Amino acid sequence: MGENGVGRQPYYPAMEVSGVENGHTAGSKCYDDDGRLKRTGTMWTASAHIITAVIGSGVLSLGWAIAQLGWVAGPAVMLLFSLVTYYTSALLSDCYRSGDETTGKRNYTYMDAVNANLSGIKVQICGFLQYANIVGVAIGYTIAASISMLAIKRANCFHAKGHVNPCHISSTPYMIIFGAAQIFFSQIPDFDQISWLSIVAAIMSFTYSTIGLGLGIVQVVANRGVKGSLTGISIGVVTPMDKVWRSLQAFGDIAFAYSYSLILIEIQDTIRAPPPSESKVMRRATVVSVATTTLFYMLCGCMGYAAFGDEAPGNLLTGFGFYEPFWLLDVANAAIVVHLVGAYQVYCQPLFAFVEKWAQQRWPKSSFIVGEIEVSFGFKVNLFRLTWRSAFVVATTVVSMLLPFFNDVVGFLGALGFWPLTVYFPVEMYIVQKKIPRWGSQWVCLQLLSLACLVITVASAAGSVAGIMSDLKVYKPFSTSD
Repeated sequence: MGENGVGRQPYYPAMEVSGVENGHTAGSKCYDDDGRLKRTGTMWTASAHIITAVIGSGVLSLGWAIAQLGWVAGPAVMLLFSLVTYYTSALLSDCYRSGDETTGKRNYTYMDAVNANLSGIKVQICGFLQYANIVGVAIGYTIAASISMLAIKRANCFHAKGHVNPCHISSTPYMIIFGAAQIFFSQIPDFDQISWLSIVAAIMSFTYSTIGLGLGIVQVVANRGVKGSLTGISIGVVTPMDKVWRSLQAFGDIAFAYSYSLILIEIQDTIRAPPPSESKVMRRATVVSVATTTLFYMLCGCMGYAAFGDEAPGNLLTGFGFYEPFWLLDVANAAIVVHLVGAYQVYCQPLFAFVEKWAQQRWPKSSFIVGEIEVSFGFKVNLFRLTWRSAFVVATTVVSMLLPFFNDVVGFLGALGFWPLTVYFPVEMYIVQKKIPRWGSQWVCLQLLSLACLVITVASAAGSVAGIMSDLKVYKPFSTSD
């Protein structure tokens, strides 16, 4: 279960900066109680960060996911994941401060919270899973962005040359373009300075989700009825074993669509100091953002299934269920790309901060690590930040070129991160923080929730791995799209 980590050498580099070190009085007009510049975040900026992270490319695979599960299980699973995500996020938000929720020591990152509440191998496992998941999300978002850029080119090709033209185009140049943009934006130093990017990205997510929803409604009207069945894609259309694997993969896709717990503490650390406490503000932000995303997910996923039934594409706006109006598809896919630029940064900032903090503690006197060079317009560049973040973007871009399987990668990422980061660690930390007695009714209920989610995670991962193995049998690296 873990004990209070007093006297332990933390695995994660300590992120606290004292007011004395900065030469400032903690809790002054300009500085918070920990000596850092006053945080200015609100429920609305926190909601924007969450929506930016949550309503990602995953929304576009939900029509396919519901097609595997059907009209009964599809929406039910989606609602179940939303409730689990809200509940465990509320548990996690209580772990931002150790002790008192308004005056306790701050935990600046997810790993800081784990260090403060758990011990031993759990801390190391959590660190590996969190940062591995962030790397995976970066790869997934690069794939998704390139697919949307490719879809713009193909939509224009179909419009000009007709729908029977195959319009074979390689996704590789578009991954390189997205990677180049990320190298530029990755030089934004930290979370506090990307709130504007999150707000723009959140607006973009609503833009393309609304277009996808609108096109789905138009298709349903054109079909003069709702497609689909209560149990999803039929045996016969796919084999019984494929039905099982696809259903499990659909669970992973839906889990990925709600995955943001691994950056919740970092988002919470942008909220202004109490009153009200950061945990109360974060709970309200979680309610707003999870309710908003669930509504959009239900509408987009159900409309995608209603429009195409068993033939719902893996990505609603790029799978070419729709061909016209081509300009509207271009707008929607451009909005996806802009959104994913912001989402990539929101997800990767914790990993960037972790590596840079570790390097500063390891080599505190190195000018390469801690020094800054002033360039034009007063903008300062840190050479280590420039080198490390650029190398990270290049590495994830190259891997994306080798594994462009959108649905299977999304499902695997959802499965990999859902149970440990969204359920297990928040539950374990909450039990320690609130001193919940072992074998008490609340303890048993929390453990049952964790066990149920573990079963779902293992099954979803198996389904996604089966899908990836199937894709690899016919895949040729760097080939053009079908």
